[in-house]
Amino acid sequence: MIHMTETLAVHTVEGFLDREEISQLTKLLDDHLTTAGWTPARPSDGITPPGEIQEILATALQRALPAIRRTFPSVAGATPWDYHDLGPGDRIDPHLHGVGDPDERPQRVARVAFHLQEADLGGEFYVDTSSSDALWTGRTAGERSAFAPGTRFAREISHHAGPEAVAALRDVPRTRWTSAPSAGTAIVYGAQLVHGVETVREGRLRKLITNLLDQPPR
Repeated sequence: MIHMTETLAVHTVEGFLDREEISQLTKLLDDHLTTAGWTPARPSDGITPPGEIQEILATALQRALPAIRRTFPSVAGATPWDYHDLGPGDRIDPHLHGVGDPDERPQRVARVAFHLQEADLGGEFYVDTSSSDALWTGRTAGERSAFAPGTRFAREISHHAGPEAVAALRDVPRTRWTSAPSAGTAIVYGAQLVHGVETVREGRLRKLITNLLDQPPR
């Protein structure tokens, strides 16, 4: 059963990948991108890498699960990883995915973000916290839900929800927590947190993201 505190938590896993794994992953991704000829149309676009890349990340996640479950005890699986590539001027505006239908299974508990390469300037990942009720719906979890009874659910405020929802988020008072993880560190953040990426000023930000689920993916 998923507890509301899991969906609002932030955690880090230092040493998620070591230098050798990062080097291997970088080479494999470079080869794949060259073959695929992929370039993102917008900063939020991603690509799902194949085969050996997923295996390296899956091994690292399995190794990190004991540490992750101290903060997110309901985690039992993950989706395939997506790759994102941001250059100068790119940013990901603050947004909130929410949890979708709380009666569906498997259910997203949190996400993991791993920066394969940090930008030379800018590109910091952040989460925004707020006490405003404007972020929340009137829904609560029932007896059949994957969530503990009474759990509240945040609104979906993302590009999928439309420009009006994103514009409304600008008026919500929030406190920003910007990360500066050491090399090899993964950031784990709850599914009901506002989050985004600061504008890349110089260099290139390369990141990988997966969703943590309360059951293995179907």
